[in-house]
Amino acid sequence: MTTFKEVISLQFSYKDFAFEENFKKLSSLLKKTPDNSIIVAPELCLSNFCYKDMKKASNFSKKIERDLLELTKDKTLCLSMIEEKGGSFYNRAKLIYNRHILYQRDKYELFKLGDEHKYFKKGKSEDIKVVQIDGIKYAVLICFELRFINLWKKIKGADVILVPSLWGKPRKKQLEIIANSLSVINQCFVVVSNSSNDDMAKSSLISSPFGNLYKDDRKSYIQKKIDLSEIKKMRRYLDIGIK
Repeated sequence: MTTFKEVISLQFSYKDFAFEENFKKLSSLLKKTPDNSIIVAPELCLSNFCYKDMKKASNFSKKIERDLLELTKDKTLCLSMIEEKGGSFYNRAKLIYNRHILYQRDKYELFKLGDEHKYFKKGKSEDIKVVQIDGIKYAVLICFELRFINLWKKIKGADVILVPSLWGKPRKKQLEIIANSLSVINQCFVVVSNSSNDDMAKSSLISSPFGNLYKDDRKSYIQKKIDLSEIKKMRRYLDIGIK
């Protein structure tokens, strides 16, 4: 495992039905990222929730998958997309490494205030787990799932927790507090990527095992070099049983 990694949290606005425009914006940002970087994009950044025609959103996800994979050469990317399976729609997170989807799962805790439960089928809790890629242990939480302590327990021991989000402005401070707390409690790095739509919180951030928080609401591309050895240092210094 390389000790230092460039981590990028994307923070940009996107619209319902503007699929090509959204993908063009994502592509432009991904092309700026250095090789071997870890990148997180906001939740459903290609479509927004797009409840009025989720079939179109799902079809677009399939259409651009190959192009998306090409953009991840020598990189790790996490994002979520609307996908259809068996007549149901899912908010599906994907962890892509060097042109391959190495882990994917469907959002388990749906946000009822946003009517997600009316349009999406929930995923399976057993799919929420730690996965290892290139010597780094990753976990993925999707937006609202950050609030659930039982899910924190399922990803105990992750080195880097990636969080694609569409988190609302009224709960901005809560997002920052929860993400920062998770990095301290799990003694790991937490990377949140949130939408910068007018009604969204922004607050894309990178939080360290020591609780150091890095964010900038003015930017669409938040980049920081992290030292992964901080994880072992913190877990040795304050041994609370995380390996």
